[in-house]
Amino acid sequence: MASTNHPNSFGAAAELTSGAQTVKYFSLAALEKDGVKLSRLPFSLRVLLENLLRCEDGKTVTADDIKFLSKWEAKAEPSREIAYMPARVLMQDFTGVPAIVDLAAMRDAMKVLGGDTSKINPLVPAELVIDHSVQVDEYGSANSYDLNAALEFTRNRERYAFLKWGQTAFHNFSAVPPGMGICHQVNLEYLARVVFTNTTDGVTTAYPDTLVGTDSHTTMVNGLGVLGWGVGGIEAEAAMLGQPVSMLVPQVVGFKLSGKLKEGTTATDLVLTVTEMLRKHGVVGKFVEYFGSGISELPLADRATIANMAPEYGATCGIFPVDKETLNYLRLTGRPAEQIQLVEDYYKAQGMFHTADAPEAEYSSTLELDLSTVEPSVAGPKRPQDRVLLSQAGASFAKQLPALLGPNANRSAARQMVRWEGEGGHASANGDITSSVGAAVEESPKEALINSVEKRFGVDPDKYLSDGSVVIAAITSCTNTSNPYVMMAAGLLAKKAVEAGLTTPPWVKSSLAPGSRVVTDYYDRAGLSKYLDALRFNTVGYGCTTCIGNSGPLPTDVSKSIEENGLVAVSVLSGNRNFEGRISPEVRANYLMSPPLVVAYALAGHISHDFEKDALGKGKDGQPVYLKDIWPTQQEVAETVASCIDSAMFQKQYSTVSDGDKNWQNLKFPSGDVYGWEPDSTYIRQAPYFEGMPATPAPVQEIKAARVLAVLGDSVTTDHISPAGSIKANGPAGKYLAENGVKPVDFNSYGSRRGNHEVMVRGTFANVRLKNKLAPGTEGGVTRILPSGEGMSIYDASVIYAERGTPLAILAGKEYGSGSSRDWAAKGPRLLGIKFVIAESYERIHRSNLVGMGILPLQFEAGQNVESLGLTGEEIFEVVGLKDMLDSKFASGKTIAVIAENEAGKTIEFNATVRIDTPQEILYYQHGGILQYVLRQLAGKA
Repeated sequence: MASTNHPNSFGAAAELTSGAQTVKYFSLAALEKDGVKLSRLPFSLRVLLENLLRCEDGKTVTADDIKFLSKWEAKAEPSREIAYMPARVLMQDFTGVPAIVDLAAMRDAMKVLGGDTSKINPLVPAELVIDHSVQVDEYGSANSYDLNAALEFTRNRERYAFLKWGQTAFHNFSAVPPGMGICHQVNLEYLARVVFTNTTDGVTTAYPDTLVGTDSHTTMVNGLGVLGWGVGGIEAEAAMLGQPVSMLVPQVVGFKLSGKLKEGTTATDLVLTVTEMLRKHGVVGKFVEYFGSGISELPLADRATIANMAPEYGATCGIFPVDKETLNYLRLTGRPAEQIQLVEDYYKAQGMFHTADAPEAEYSSTLELDLSTVEPSVAGPKRPQDRVLLSQAGASFAKQLPALLGPNANRSAARQMVRWEGEGGHASANGDITSSVGAAVEESPKEALINSVEKRFGVDPDKYLSDGSVVIAAITSCTNTSNPYVMMAAGLLAKKAVEAGLTTPPWVKSSLAPGSRVVTDYYDRAGLSKYLDALRFNTVGYGCTTCIGNSGPLPTDVSKSIEENGLVAVSVLSGNRNFEGRISPEVRANYLMSPPLVVAYALAGHISHDFEKDALGKGKDGQPVYLKDIWPTQQEVAETVASCIDSAMFQKQYSTVSDGDKNWQNLKFPSGDVYGWEPDSTYIRQAPYFEGMPATPAPVQEIKAARVLAVLGDSVTTDHISPAGSIKANGPAGKYLAENGVKPVDFNSYGSRRGNHEVMVRGTFANVRLKNKLAPGTEGGVTRILPSGEGMSIYDASVIYAERGTPLAILAGKEYGSGSSRDWAAKGPRLLGIKFVIAESYERIHRSNLVGMGILPLQFEAGQNVESLGLTGEEIFEVVGLKDMLDSKFASGKTIAVIAENEAGKTIEFNATVRIDTPQEILYYQHGGILQYVLRQLAGKA
């Protein structure tokens, strides 16, 4: 929103008439009289420029800031900080619950400081979609959705009641109930305005819809021309409370698209190719902007698929311009006619409506891709950027297998990879599995939870499971379930497979989790639902499910076979994340792919299946059926989409999106402006960050006599640091829950318990695949307490160090903190007592989150790392001169001395770069964190 004391230094305030309404706006054209050539600026930077023009106040945003951005130098390294004010904040429940917990705790702290509790209130719209909590407990049956939804409410009743309280206690906060869809798809189809309006004192101002979100894949809405990206929950809370997002003016990488996707390829193949290219190019901390003639060949759903995976290629955003296709999509999804007209009129008035003859902007660097060169691909087994051609997937898995075996590398009976040749599409190493798979048996909820493959299908998994067996096949995640083209392709493939007589092998846990209820509507209209059901791709819920790690338990016999034989089982999913330990603790190899390929691999049953050479099974006529026989053409898909999807579907589903089902409507919740914390709650606990907080911050303390809690390698993700999946009964978090009367069946997930810091601190670094070099030969959250060297859990070690008064540190490699924008990956380490991290490089959001929690991010100088410096992690560390550095004038890239002393008294001294990147971040660090800073500001104490 515009400042009430707006200097309007450039005379940019103007009026625009759109249909029956007249709105105020800030015209970029006003800058051209000062010699600014707007057409040379990338679309994304023009959005930022409008933001500065509108928010100019002479303090946070100055005329000089506006001039600087308007004269942006494409090749210059980022050096100038600007204040970005997003129009709104988007949250999902895993990250949203702790954010609202923090706001509730801030109200209590505000009382203590003698301030006004009503100031703790979102100043911009904060919209939360509950989509991360449904788990795939039941699958492959007609009652899968109902059972999973009932279990979801049983497990999460307390969290959901807390969110309903938040809706009444906080202004400008709303929640979309569970079972309505995935937040990014709901954002794309319903919440996004493209042009935002705000009315103050009777004057309506129009401006670009912009946002920050507490989920990495907030960038999906970039496909609609809406600028936004993922931030940590703590940064989002500050934005809600009126704090600007402090950012360096970024470099912008242009990605030129030309040509057209060829037959047999999908938007998923395209995005995996783009992800690989951009990762190699290096775009961390940069904007990516798509342009070129190929844009016109991409429907908006394909653009959103590409934009969604910006976190996977490392960019802050991956944006497409607003154009005719944007308007078409707004019409399709049932947006009001006057809003669509305003979008067109506003962007044309600003000179930002993209047309084929628009001049190309200047970019910091440029990549090009001819869409016709894209090949069918998958990505895995551990990272989204590790693309593999579909034809080479089997060979790639074989090459990766020794590393995937991990502690089981020396097992006595190594399994061979298997080509499946059983009847009817069933996999069999020896051809003895020939019984057909019938429909799932109707069972009680208790029986359904403990069912096994043997009970359901009358087969013994030990006869056929091997390394590479696909045990999870999930059509899941916002990336692809928002795209009707790949979803229809999966449905058409299922139809042809069933009609040919193919079935899914019994050991495959298959599931369908659409991103919105509209998907079910168009599947039903196209007559495809029954075919997906026949292959056990029954709808299990409308949420993230498998992609966030909520894949649920594997059938008992499958789980037992994997464990007893040390097998490397495989998951295939249409998601965007496949990091170690994320999908299932029992599955070591995870591959991302398009929805139709998920169906294909579910039919094949094994990752090494060669689709060109090997049949999926024998058809009804006894002849082999190959993938090429049942793969739908682009024309078939396009015709089905055109005939089976219309705006009425979207209008119908979203007209009641806020109502929720009877479970939500009947949910009782507390009242009052201040939350009544329950001392025995295992879900919602008062956040501890403000306990004993003085009205003014204490001086920054030097860090001395620190011990290392973990020495980690490259690509340690936020999933490694703070897992979202299942809670192990024998781990610190599981023991805590058991001690508090929670049975293992009710543990739920780490993600669902993010409102309880006691669980989350015990789950920090608890990923089952974490490898701590300080405890060689182990996997999981294990370390050695120093100097004795005794092995124990990372949490237990932190308790001992806290009793000693010992500050803690983490040593890490490249890309530390990549993956989800998970604030608990910073909150957890803070509560463990970690004061600093030294890594070779950081993912953007995680570095920011560390500063936001008062943890110092340090970076090894180029060419240096743990190994080159001869560090073991057993040393005692000191960071020298920190107080003096932070008290001096800000300059990014400052170095500081670190001294490490080993047991023999030998010291290793080296310099590290302080990754506090903006002056605003210095304030956050000096206050002990961003929340403490904001609270003191609002209380008039900062």
